[in-house]
Amino acid sequence: MVDIIHAKRSGNELTDEQIQYFVDGVVSGDIPDYQTSALLMAIFFQGMTKKEQATLTMKMMASGDHLDLSSIPGIKVDKHSTGGVGDKTSIPLAAVVAALGIPVPMISGRGLGHTGGTLDKLEAIPGYKVEISEQDFIEQVKKDKLAIIGATGNIAPADKKIYALRDVTDTVDSIPLIAGSIMSKKIASGTDALVIDVKTGAGAFMKTLADSRALAKALVDIGKGVGMQCMALITDMNQPLGDAIGNSLEIEESISLLKGNGPADLEKLIVTIGGYMAVMGDKAKTTDEGQKLCEEVIHNGEALASFEAMVRDQGGNPEVVNDPKGILPQAKYQIDLPAKKAGVVSKIVADEVGVASMLLGGGRQKADDKLDYSVGIMLHKKIGDPVKVGEALLTIYSNRENVDDIKQLLYQNIAVSDSAKAPELIYETIE
Repeated sequence: MVDIIHAKRSGNELTDEQIQYFVDGVVSGDIPDYQTSALLMAIFFQGMTKKEQATLTMKMMASGDHLDLSSIPGIKVDKHSTGGVGDKTSIPLAAVVAALGIPVPMISGRGLGHTGGTLDKLEAIPGYKVEISEQDFIEQVKKDKLAIIGATGNIAPADKKIYALRDVTDTVDSIPLIAGSIMSKKIASGTDALVIDVKTGAGAFMKTLADSRALAKALVDIGKGVGMQCMALITDMNQPLGDAIGNSLEIEESISLLKGNGPADLEKLIVTIGGYMAVMGDKAKTTDEGQKLCEEVIHNGEALASFEAMVRDQGGNPEVVNDPKGILPQAKYQIDLPAKKAGVVSKIVADEVGVASMLLGGGRQKADDKLDYSVGIMLHKKIGDPVKVGEALLTIYSNRENVDDIKQLLYQNIAVSDSAKAPELIYETIE
């Protein structure tokens, strides 16, 4: 192991055998944490070649279970997001794509810090089970074309151990390590095609367009290298996506979108990604045709029916689609944040708005924190929107009456100026 650390520290390319030795030693526990951490830091500073990234990914993938989805007819298409504030995209998107007849077997994660996890949002629906057996998962995708669950079995155990060390050694934002972590789990999940939504900006993991582009290219290279259909979009996370931040609020917004009443930015992103997924799933010849199909199933109720079927079959209360406020947990207090001056909203710092929701109880500061599904923030203004003095910029949903600390944090991170224009939503695609 010392030789491997030395080789990478010196900027050399690791051999397949060296990477295999490392992954095996991590899983078995034969390599102590301090040596694993040393290699992670060497990778952080020296980077990895495309070949090294692909090998690391495949060795991590092979360290555990591999889902066999071959019994599900059709091209299985999945989507992954690098995460952000208000990013509930996967939930309505999966229902939209399933309504086109494309199987969407989605294995999602939980949130930590200011980014919300898809599983946490779905667990706001009373009874919804994110943990089901592999066989039930496969049978549900056959029946409904859709299931969203947490990782089953022992997927990529090497990644779990490496990720835990990256978190405490400040080596999280290494592109080769991020790419290996994401793709080892996605390849092990057994899908045929993958669209990756790489977020960029203040509320994202990758703050700059250059870093986001490098990560997107690394992810696509790995996917294509193992024979998967794979492409990425780089999308904005300088302000929250949609209007709702918080678990129940985001489920309610997802249902509104599936009824054709969702925020324009969220619908645009879903239709754009869905267009690519429709082509990958062989339901459309072009992305334009795919986007039109997505719009149709949103506005004719078929996507909502897909979502309702998934909720019912995973133990959730399907009445949530008809009466979300009656079924989902609701906060005791709704407190508006009035604008202190007139003008145009010029800044809404996404990660700090996420932190505000977390401090209300809607997110985790530590992995074992319990969530309050009912709390969060509902934006009434986005960047580029005009606002009058005293008009509500947003509403705070809280179970405590005094939210002065939250108001102060939000005022510090929302700016009103003489003029501003809305940011681009989709910067580029990597195919």
